[in-house]
Amino acid sequence: MSTYTAKIRETAQRLLKGCKVDMVIGFRHGSQPMMNEPCMIRKPEEAAQLVWDSHCGINLANYLTNRKERIGIIAKGCDSRNIVTHILENKIKREQLVIIGVPCRGMVDKRKIAAAVQGDILEVSEQDGRIAVKTANGTQSFAKDEVMQSNCGVCTHRNPVIHDEMIADAVPEQTGLDPYADVAAIEAMSAEERWAFFEELLSPCIRCYACRNACPLCYCPTCFVDESKPQWVGKSQDPIDVRTFHFLRAFHCAGRCTDCGACERACPMGINMRLLTKKLNKDCLALYGWEAGLSTEKRPALDDYKTNDPENFIH
Repeated sequence: MSTYTAKIRETAQRLLKGCKVDMVIGFRHGSQPMMNEPCMIRKPEEAAQLVWDSHCGINLANYLTNRKERIGIIAKGCDSRNIVTHILENKIKREQLVIIGVPCRGMVDKRKIAAAVQGDILEVSEQDGRIAVKTANGTQSFAKDEVMQSNCGVCTHRNPVIHDEMIADAVPEQTGLDPYADVAAIEAMSAEERWAFFEELLSPCIRCYACRNACPLCYCPTCFVDESKPQWVGKSQDPIDVRTFHFLRAFHCAGRCTDCGACERACPMGINMRLLTKKLNKDCLALYGWEAGLSTEKRPALDDYKTNDPENFIH
């Protein structure tokens, strides 16, 4: 994927030179390896900052909310699906956007690499499906599949679902996967086992709200955890408050989440809170045949009434 950089720069420069957009949202190198950061460029000469590799995991749709400019945006599969959701929810207009599609073969999980090497990471490079990591102790090489983000390993929409230009030919979609195997394993547990599982899962939470801040779906002007009149949930580390935050946030994402992994990637404690939204994704697919962000022509499952909607939950 690193070969995409030159084409991305050329496209961004052309769009800005031709006054097709006011800005382009993409990635540039961060101050640390594996920490590419979002950037907004407004001049053609700034296109040289743009990069693309397996460390561009942040969801750029997060930077579109309520903007008024004409925007070019670099979008991999999950970004494009969240852009669709933003369009459906009237947070951005389709005509404002030039979507520069990037086929994606998955993003690297920096935690997996950090856990597998000794010493500070000085440099990371990628070639032929392998990730080379240089430290003061030498260089180690990993197959990309071994250190990929877990959501990327089960992604079935690696190509942008909506775009105006494509940086490269589409990549083959992954088939024969069960993206909800981990959810099914939890569903098979007894109620007591599930309770214990989620108690342990959420116990490291420090209520920093990094998951909320990184999520492209969390754009409420005032989050429910910050409401004071009435106060819906306490600010403490009490397990009930922690559970309430995570469960309610997941319900707010029901029928909207694309499993982009932004929440888990941002969490400083490494909590896999994706399990909560994946359960809701699984139910939306089973009950309504709905996957979020695939079409601007269809309303989301929980935003649309049909006379044959399942009603088994009504007693």
